[in-house]
Amino acid sequence: MKKIVVTGKTIEDAVKTGLAQWHVSEDRVKIHILEQPSRGFLGFIGSKAAKVELELIPDALEEAIRFLQEIIKTMHISITIDQHKDREGTILNMNGSELGMLIGKRGQTLDALQYLVNIVANRYSNSHFRIILDAENFRERRKRTLEELALRLASRVIKSKKEVILEPMNSQERKIIHAELQGHSVVKTYSKGEEPNRRVVIALK
Repeated sequence: MKKIVVTGKTIEDAVKTGLAQWHVSEDRVKIHILEQPSRGFLGFIGSKAAKVELELIPDALEEAIRFLQEIIKTMHISITIDQHKDREGTILNMNGSELGMLIGKRGQTLDALQYLVNIVANRYSNSHFRIILDAENFRERRKRTLEELALRLASRVIKSKKEVILEPMNSQERKIIHAELQGHSVVKTYSKGEEPNRRVVIALK
């Protein structure tokens, strides 16, 4: 835990000094009063300042980003990280020149990193915290690829009248296939198998 000891004329002044040093709000710290202020003889002789210890409460997102940066540093890759929120959670999008290593085959390395980053974030959060890790918008490109694949395979099923079983996919990618064909008038989709080998099946209705 990160801690500092600060002083001031009053407890409030000491706390404000500490918060200014860290550039955080009061809800990010635990306050431990070490010494109460005293005015001393005649109001100034022997007077004592207030002394408090501030303990920084870790921020889930900051800790997750720090963890991610440490991993990337060991891989000798230079990246920047942009962040924004949407209804799915907090999105961390990495940008750089050597992202292929971080993405891996069909995004498998990216998924593994995302899993680890979420474990770290939720260690420091009182409620469920979801981080979606991306690399130069790979997730959106992958989504479009899967949607196009779903439509091509649906056409194959209609022509051959035989079901098609896709390769194993994670739950998020299976969800994309299901969503793309959900309203299809001829084919239906369902999943079968156990993780991590669960697959989407496209079949005639």
